[in-house]
Amino acid sequence: MSQNILLTKKDKQAIGEIHLTGSKSECNRALVIEALSGARVRVENISDAADTVTLQKVLGITLQTVGYESQPITHHVEHKVVNIGPAGTAMRFLTAYYTLQDEEVVLTGSERMKQRPIGILVDALRTLGAEISYEENDGYPPIRIKGNIQQSTDKISIKGNISSQYITALLLIAPKLPMGLEVHIEGDLTSRPYVEMTLGMLEQAGIKHEWNGNVISIPNQEFKETVLPVEPDWSAASYWYSIAALADKADLFLHGLTPYSLQGDSVITEIMANFGITSQFRDGGVHLVKEQKPIVRKQFDLKKCPDLAQTIVVVCAALGHEASFTGLETLKIKETDRIAALQNELAKMGVKLIEENETYTLDCSGKFIPERMFIHTYDDHRMAMAFAPLALIIPELEIEDAPVVEKSYPAFWTDLEKIGFEVKDI
Repeated sequence: MSQNILLTKKDKQAIGEIHLTGSKSECNRALVIEALSGARVRVENISDAADTVTLQKVLGITLQTVGYESQPITHHVEHKVVNIGPAGTAMRFLTAYYTLQDEEVVLTGSERMKQRPIGILVDALRTLGAEISYEENDGYPPIRIKGNIQQSTDKISIKGNISSQYITALLLIAPKLPMGLEVHIEGDLTSRPYVEMTLGMLEQAGIKHEWNGNVISIPNQEFKETVLPVEPDWSAASYWYSIAALADKADLFLHGLTPYSLQGDSVITEIMANFGITSQFRDGGVHLVKEQKPIVRKQFDLKKCPDLAQTIVVVCAALGHEASFTGLETLKIKETDRIAALQNELAKMGVKLIEENETYTLDCSGKFIPERMFIHTYDDHRMAMAFAPLALIIPELEIEDAPVVEKSYPAFWTDLEKIGFEVKDI
């Protein structure tokens, strides 16, 4: 596939069946748990998302390549360099993981990864006794990690309104810390479902915890022999809900999804009910049907599911629904500044996303439907997939850097073709 594609849809119907890849969020946690358990835990239904492939290769015993272009792990006399490319989850999880290993590692990534903060996690690990230093700029990768942490305390405090991946990274290594770990969360916890997912998966692997108020405690303990099955990805499912919402007629079946999920993004079923999409769980999956109904809900708090933000904002903009959004604080430190990216691209159809005191409101008064629209993706998989459903209302939609979706959903464009989208290389 070339870098750019032209996306078109001759009709406004979305009918078909889709098999989604395994959840990237679940799989990345499960792979670290497997590695920490000494293979007592085994992972099933491993995602083919590029981030997960990268992490699996880094953690693998026999594999000696990492990154999106099979960059070698370079061995030096005193340390090795691990380049994880743009894989943000891998950067956070491996920062904590390598403090327990009997080796010295320089952990680095893409140019954008070098702009994404890691200081809060590094400070927490240093408090515990880890030896970590910065190779270039303080607070940012690349970082040098000397393993065999000499734990000096079992208590750390960390802000709750930062990336939940920092907290998850600490919780994942907690059972292997000699003194265990007590995490004190300061203020409101952003993306709480992701922390609950981490604790739920640890529990499946035999790890006990206590969560009282703002304190999560995990003592030193052993993993049990078990299998961690990875669910299909609800984040990937969200784009099909978006397609259903913008279609005149929708009848979609997503295999393998259940109403009882560890993934916080499963809340998309409730959110999209506001747009007339019913979710019927039967026959081993979820059936999406579009019903015509007025959209009443005007406010969406996305603090617990920030990865759904682009999808929901774009749907509202496309429908001319002037909603307000909160809980988007972490979007500026993702693969790109997702707030700025949304503002730039929505402006191409006359829609403004206005920020005021951490509340974001859509102004659709100048909305128009162009004959052709070009979407910059900003090296962000979710920008590509959140805007792709606009092909249902815009005759020609050109999307930059189409392969960027490989980060979480490699089959996305192929799956769109299954339900009648035309995907042409440019």
